[in-house]
Amino acid sequence: MPLFSRELGIDLGTSNTIIVEGNQILLDEPTVVAIVVYEQKMVEWGRAARDMIGRVSDTLEVVRPLQHGVIAEYEVTEKLLRFLVKKVVGPMQLFPPRLMMTVPYGVTSVESRAVHEAGLGAGREVYMIPQPLAAAIGIDLPISTPSGNMILSLGGGTIQSAVLAMNDVVRAESLRTGGVRMDEAIIAYVRKKYGIIIGQPTAESLKIKIGAAVPQDQQATLEVQGQDQVSGLPKPVSLTSDDIVDALQEPLQEIVSSAKRVLEKTPPELISDIIDRGVALCGGGALLRGIDKYLTKALGIPAYLVDNPTTCTAEGAAKALSMREALSRSLLPN
Repeated sequence: MPLFSRELGIDLGTSNTIIVEGNQILLDEPTVVAIVVYEQKMVEWGRAARDMIGRVSDTLEVVRPLQHGVIAEYEVTEKLLRFLVKKVVGPMQLFPPRLMMTVPYGVTSVESRAVHEAGLGAGREVYMIPQPLAAAIGIDLPISTPSGNMILSLGGGTIQSAVLAMNDVVRAESLRTGGVRMDEAIIAYVRKKYGIIIGQPTAESLKIKIGAAVPQDQQATLEVQGQDQVSGLPKPVSLTSDDIVDALQEPLQEIVSSAKRVLEKTPPELISDIIDRGVALCGGGALLRGIDKYLTKALGIPAYLVDNPTTCTAEGAAKALSMREALSRSLLPN
């Protein structure tokens, strides 16, 4: 174990937290914490805490300390971050690590300061980088050149559309909606069509297992247990891929509208580059079946799924630590 300071890239997301050192992913866990209410003591975190959502008594509270990509529960976030960094660097570290942390594009100074201060509880130096820029670095887009590159980051709490060139964000928009919004749309659809109430974990499972953005050649079906909204009794319901396609049309249209607004504000010279290169899709939402086809048709520009959609932002943050001078204009002030 190294005794001296290490350098970590951290993507502190609404749904998942990923920590990368160099080219190695050290940690990838849900950003969920279980707390004893009367002690405010953390008893579980990550996957173990996520599995407890909707299944605990009043003495325990399961929280997502980040909402829409920004810190909602500061003390919980600080404790979690300190715990995670200590877990990956080990107890024999003489000096706290240097951290590059990602934040959504367009966060307020108060929100970015909260991330910085939470990071200082775990590291000796903390830098902050907009998530679209980190993602572009993580997938090796040629953003150091004057040519245009476009990225769509479909996260759990934010949707970010960005055009990049010369190591900076040229045009961008961030929506405080994302994968969680898709889950809510599925919950509302099932309740309206079938009269069954399901929870967020069930909706997320439906999205992952049978969800799609466009109708599929082979229909997948999944039976889930819900609560009849009239009788209040348990009741099973079988849903198909087409059900999820219908449920997700509104949140998908929000993604398209955001991307179009960014393209409308982009200089024409960069637009021609983007048409040639296409739109890179990253984030957990990019794994939704057929979303590349859906966006290609809706935008009129080829959209493609990158090789490392869920980890590229953290990997880019780790790479950015060695590029601090080149990125000096783009890093957020402390």
